Amino acid sequence: MSKGTVLVIDDEKDLIELVRYNLERDGFDVLSASDGRSGLHLATQHLPDVVVLDVMMPGIDGLEVCRQLRADARTRLLPIIMLTARAAETDRIVGLELGADDYVTKPFSPRELVARVKAILRRAAPQQEAQVLRQGDLVVDVGRHEVSFAGRRLELTATEFRIVQFLAARPGRVVSRDDIIDGALSRDAAIFDRTIDVHITAIRRKLGDRGALIQTVRGFGYKLNDRPREAGAAEGKGISPC
Repeated sequence: MSKGTVLVIDDEKDLIELVRYNLERDGFDVLSASDGRSGLHLATQHLPDVVVLDVMMPGIDGLEVCRQLRADARTRLLPIIMLTARAAETDRIVGLELGADDYVTKPFSPRELVARVKAILRRAAPQQEAQVLRQGDLVVDVGRHEVSFAGRRLELTATEFRIVQFLAARPGRVVSRDDIIDGALSRDAAIFDRTIDVHITAIRRKLGDRGALIQTVRGFGYKLNDRPREAGAAEGKGISPC
């Protein structure tokens, strides 16, 4: 039985075949595309379980493909692992801000990539029972994989959803970045402290003028506050909404 379908989008055909061989040997079905436009078409037509996406491609590059996948209701929750030959932190941050879930730097071990695919599928696996978390105006429907605030649905990526779910299950409790990595994202992924900050910033932006729902506790981490109007008063105690 297949472990899932992985779409590999990369303009290096030899790399595609290497990745295909290792994924198929581990029980995955593999779709492939050698350019961004074809990759977008396959993603919307087949809705794979994971997308492995190269950043540097001619024409539509990987960052634009990632942006379009996140903008399309059909594909916005697909887990995305980006491949890049550039290891600079700023390059990774751009991809994460666009909604990528993980990053792998070339050259990489095929076994490591397979492990990353497995890890991201474990994190994206549906919950055994539908559960709804309610904290003030925030509603996290785990079964439907949806988050709404004051009746307005938030368009979150899969990683953003897991972070909100983790915080909503611990209202008022300060959690460190390491807590979020271990509890919501898994140490199997290439996650670093700055990654968490990027995702939190994106979540706040989607909350609009209620971004203070997630507060920064200086020197410790983050907390969920279902009364964001009180954030200003809390700031004087070492708590900041940003």
